[in-house]
Amino acid sequence: MDRLDFSSALAESGLAALAPADGAATLVAFTAGAVAATALPAPPRRWLVCGGGRHNPAMMDALRAALPAPVDPVEAVGWDGDALEAQCFGFLAARVTAGLPLSFPGTTGVAHPLAGGRLVRP
Repeated sequence: MDRLDFSSALAESGLAALAPADGAATLVAFTAGAVAATALPAPPRRWLVCGGGRHNPAMMDALRAALPAPVDPVEAVGWDGDALEAQCFGFLAARVTAGLPLSFPGTTGVAHPLAGGRLVRP
């Protein structure tokens, strides 16, 4: 699932009319629910979170409540969560540019290796 799988239905559902705190809480719940609904070939024994969301206590609490395995920021295993996210996007961009797959049957359960992303040239 990626941003192209979502429609404007969430915004059009009245979310924009909520108070900022209620809108933020709705988005946190939506995000944790989307992560929990992710279909993987095997359930993770532990979830490690990188990127800015790991700094959000409400997000981390929601993930911990929604997921059946421990949830920790990647710093818990000695990694730099900001650097790791940037490195991941760089690696994925290089693979997309080279026309290489990003998803594999053994990691995401897809039927065959799949490319991801789109190159948009001006």
